[in-house]
This record gives sequence, structure tokens and C-alpha cells, in this order.
Amino acid sequence: MEAAGGGGAAAAGGGGGGGGIALHDFSGRLGEQRVHFHAMRLQDSLFLWVGAAPALATLAVAMCNPRDSIPVAASLLGDPSDTASACLAQRLASKTKKQVFVSYNLQNTDSSFTLLIENRIKEEMMAFPEKF
Repeated sequence: MEAAGGGGAAAAGGGGGGGGIALHDFSGRLGEQRVHFHAMRLQDSLFLWVGAAPALATLAVAMCNPRDSIPVAASLLGDPSDTASACLAQRLASKTKKQVFVSYNLQNTDSSFTLLIENRIKEEMMAFPEKF
């Protein structure tokens, strides 16, 4: 697993914390497939794109709910029966306690493969917490 590109620079309001926007790009070979990731940290939310080729076929959002331990999720774009984006958004919202938008643009939605995807994201979150 390798980081690629080093991640984009923070924009709008400077680097570190506060209200700035931080961009971070990375990739990894998961199984036989090269997967690219684009993370955009906003003030109180996170946008994460996952894919192998430029596309925005699905988009889901999830956020924590004070009345339930499981974050609530909704599909915003794409086939609502494709739950990969919503499931990943839920898990990341639970971990980050932020509103999380996810666009999962890979054919493989097998649970073992999506676990590899999630682990790669968590690995990057540990290495670059300021980007998430």
C-alpha cells in the first residue's frame, strides 16, 4: 500500500485546524486492483471519493444521530440499491463523528474487498489525521 501524490494543500483559511479545507489524495493496490482515494476535509464534514477511474456514479451521506448509536445514511446520487457508498459513509461517520459524504465508484462491492478499502482509509487517517 502506498501513498500517492502526498495530498493536496490546505486552501481557504490556511493549513492546520479551523475552517480550512484540506485535500488529500492517496492510492493503494488492493488485491489485483489499483484504487485511488480523494479526501476533502471541510469544517465539520468529510468528502471521500473512492474509485479506479474518474467517475461520480454514486454519492451517499451519513451523520451521527444523538438518539441512535448507528449513524443515519442516505443515498444522494446513483442506484439506491447500491449500498456500498452509504455503508462506508456510516462506518466513517461513526469513526470521525463528522458528516461524511462518500462516492464509492468500484465494481467490486464484496464485503471482504470493502473491508480492505475501509482499512486502507483508516491506515491513511492514522498517518495523516489532519487531512481527515
